[in-house]
Amino acid sequence: MTGHGADNSAAVRRQAAWLFVLALVLRLLVVAYAGRRFPPADDGIFYHAVAQRLARGLGYTWAWPDGSVTYAAHYPVGYPALIGAAYALVGSAPWSAMLVNAVIGSLLVVGVHACALQVTSLGSARLAALAVALHPTLILYTAALMTEAVSAGLLMLLVAYALWARNSERGWVWRLPLGLGGALLVLIRPQLLPLVPLLGAVAVIVPAHAAFGRGFARRCRGAAEVLLLALACCAPWTFRNCEKMDGCVFVSANGGWNLLIGTLPEGQGSFAPIAGPTVPPECRSVFGEAGKDRCFGHAGAQRIRSEPWAWLSLAPRKLSQLFDHAAVASGYLQTSNPQLFTDRMKRAVSVVETLYSRGLLLGACLGLLRGATCWYGRGLSVMGALFTLTPWGFLAELGLLGALLATRPDPGRRPLFLFATAVLGLCLLTHIVFFGAARYALIWTPWLPLLMVSGGEQRAEAVAGARVF
Repeated sequence: MTGHGADNSAAVRRQAAWLFVLALVLRLLVVAYAGRRFPPADDGIFYHAVAQRLARGLGYTWAWPDGSVTYAAHYPVGYPALIGAAYALVGSAPWSAMLVNAVIGSLLVVGVHACALQVTSLGSARLAALAVALHPTLILYTAALMTEAVSAGLLMLLVAYALWARNSERGWVWRLPLGLGGALLVLIRPQLLPLVPLLGAVAVIVPAHAAFGRGFARRCRGAAEVLLLALACCAPWTFRNCEKMDGCVFVSANGGWNLLIGTLPEGQGSFAPIAGPTVPPECRSVFGEAGKDRCFGHAGAQRIRSEPWAWLSLAPRKLSQLFDHAAVASGYLQTSNPQLFTDRMKRAVSVVETLYSRGLLLGACLGLLRGATCWYGRGLSVMGALFTLTPWGFLAELGLLGALLATRPDPGRRPLFLFATAVLGLCLLTHIVFFGAARYALIWTPWLPLLMVSGGEQRAEAVAGARVF
């Protein structure tokens, strides 16, 4: 094991600094070019409008064409609040939000570097961080007023902090930032809530001599501490929704929408609008955000119960939409400004995005193959590697998940593999239940170079002397 997680040497600091600067310069170039050329698109239109209202002190409200204003919670509040703070400080133009994206995207590179140092050498950690810093999708997506890349950056920073806290043998007070950061992560992307207790479980130190039951109890306590703090920090927003909306909403009122969309065959596994004939008859007279979301959720659940095989048959198409191509940034940029970003440009950039992503996926499969300690782990790694060369990228991801499970990841010896397994597994499960789109896979993208460089270290203990629990 060559872990450098707690290494404060000058070489590590210098390397992290120039990686951050490189990533930031590349992303600032995108901001300089796109700031006034690419207006908000897709969900970014809503985030931008709400952030402007938040910056002006008008709250999370929506102004309708007839002049009426209503309280809203359709999309999560975290990202518009984050860029709304930037709007209040430097102005409410899209380039302000892009600056926030650029900084968080650069910090993501530092987070990958720090996590890689837990399981590999300084040189290999540099390679993993460079792969993220130079990722064409992550660079160009700086222009997108969207939540996926920001969520990926925040999650990686929280994982890096959890590993640092654990290796530094800090007390419980040092887990407080995990709860606060976990709350922000949930307010930006609520479906990542199951990852929050893992942060607390990993951040706990369990002595090598501790009994199994005692070690397990300590990890459960750490998980509960971080989860409860995160939920407590989210509670004021939930109380606001209960008071201002037509019903209680934890973070956002679109889970029912997404569940119903995930049952619509016309979506082919991806987004399909709920309008006209796709609106359930029982929901057509429901107009409140919370009430409509509940109604759509009930209708979606009823469709699943009445036609379970039809719903399950959509799963391969949902995963195909999620993983088979990586035309994320190119799709957003063309939607934002089709005159400037033409069809020809979109095709060219999407090819680069997909080839780069498939290269990292292949590298991750080969990394796990190098460190596999059992025949089925090696077989699943090979299966994943072979499918990266086909149109069916989602099968490669399934092979990769199987290979990760074969490493028997745990919070004691292999916490990084535990997080990777949890992120990929949650991504797959979420979008089988709801629906897929290439941008939703960005939460998983930074983990591929980590697996690529860390596979050879699987046989070693992640922390010398630590037990599984």
